[in-house]
Amino acid sequence: MVSAVFAELKAASPDGVRYLTLRLEDDTFVHIIESAAEDGSSPIPKLRAFQAFQDGIRDRCVEPPLRSGATVVGNYRMLDES
Repeated sequence: MVSAVFAELKAASPDGVRYLTLRLEDDTFVHIIESAAEDGSSPIPKLRAFQAFQDGIRDRCVEPPLRSGATVVGNYRMLDES
């Protein structure tokens, strides 16, 4: 289902946002969103595919999703350095 989010992002190509989804060995998913907006907002929640992905998410998860911020403390060729 998240593949539809990436397809819509590719088609819409919104400026100032980057999105990465990782699946860990324990089947936990980590979604990383970077937004260039000063207020930290992102166009991703407005995408139809993302809204469909979120619909019923609590029924698909053992634990509800957690949202938290992060600070990059080191970066070597993983993130754009501009």
